[in-house]
Amino acid sequence: MKRPFQVDSAEYPFRDHWLPYRDGFIHYVDEGQGPAVLLLHGNPTWSYLYRNIIKELRGPFRLIAPDYPGLGMSKAPSGYGFTPQEHAEAVTELISRLELQDFILVVQDWGGPVGLRYAVRHRDNLRGLVVMNTWAWPAKRLPMKLFSLAMGGWPLGYWLQTRRNFFARVIMPSGIHHKSKVTDSLKRAYTDPFPTPASRKPTWVFPRQIRKAGPWLAELEAGLGQLSGVPAHILWGTKDSAGFPLEEMRKWQSYLPNHETEILEDASHYVQEDRPDRVAAAIRSVHQRSII
Repeated sequence: MKRPFQVDSAEYPFRDHWLPYRDGFIHYVDEGQGPAVLLLHGNPTWSYLYRNIIKELRGPFRLIAPDYPGLGMSKAPSGYGFTPQEHAEAVTELISRLELQDFILVVQDWGGPVGLRYAVRHRDNLRGLVVMNTWAWPAKRLPMKLFSLAMGGWPLGYWLQTRRNFFARVIMPSGIHHKSKVTDSLKRAYTDPFPTPASRKPTWVFPRQIRKAGPWLAELEAGLGQLSGVPAHILWGTKDSAGFPLEEMRKWQSYLPNHETEILEDASHYVQEDRPDRVAAAIRSVHQRSII
C-alpha cells in the first residue's frame, strides 16, 4: 500500500504495516523483537511521535506504534466519528489481531484514555505502564473546559482546525519545549496528514470530546483501581501549557501506587519530542521491575 504522504526516511526509517479495519485500514509500525511495547499517541500526532524511542529500543524490544483511524497514515472506515471511544475500539482490535501478550503500554495525551480503556478491562495482559502528560477522568478544571470550548466547540474553533489546520500547524509545535527540535521536516510530518478541511476534522473532535466524553471518562476512571499493582513510570513535562499541571500527575500517583515518577523540567506536552531518551529509559525501567 502506498503512503498517503512522504516523510523523511532518515527520521522515520520504518517498514509500513497496514491492518484492514472495516472498509478502512490502520497503519502501524512494528519494529524489533522481544517484550512487546505498545506506543499510543494523541492529537494531532501519529506513530512518527515515537520514532526516536523506536530507533533506540528496537534491538531488545518489539515496538508497536499505530496511527488511529483518520490520523497519520491510517484511513478511517465509513461513518467513523473520530471519538476516543472509537479509537479505543480500534486499538483493542489491533491488540487482538496482532495477538499482543504481556505488553508494556506507553501513553500520552489522548493516548491515555484510548489505551487505558483496554488496560482496565484486560489487566492480566498488561506488563507495565508508562504515563506522560495525560488523564483518564472527566475534565473539571476551568482551563481544560475553556480549551475544549475554544478549540472543539465554538464556530471559531471549527474554522481554525478545519480551515487553518491550527492544531497541527500551531498548537503541536508550541507543545515542544526545545525549539531547536521544531524543524521544517518535523512541522511537515505533523501537517501533511491533514491536507484538506475534511481530513482535519479529527483534530477538532478530540478537543470537543474533552467535554462530550465526560460519562465515558467517568466510567474509565471508575476502573483505574484495577491498575493499582501495575509497575508504572510517570514522566511529567512541567513546561506543558496544555492544561496538565502537577496536580494531574499527583492524581496518577494515587491511582498507580506502584510507580516511579520523573519530573522533567525541560519538557513540555510532547515529552516524546523533548526527551525521547527519558521515555526509552522509562520503558527499560518498567520492564526490569516487571520481571523482578
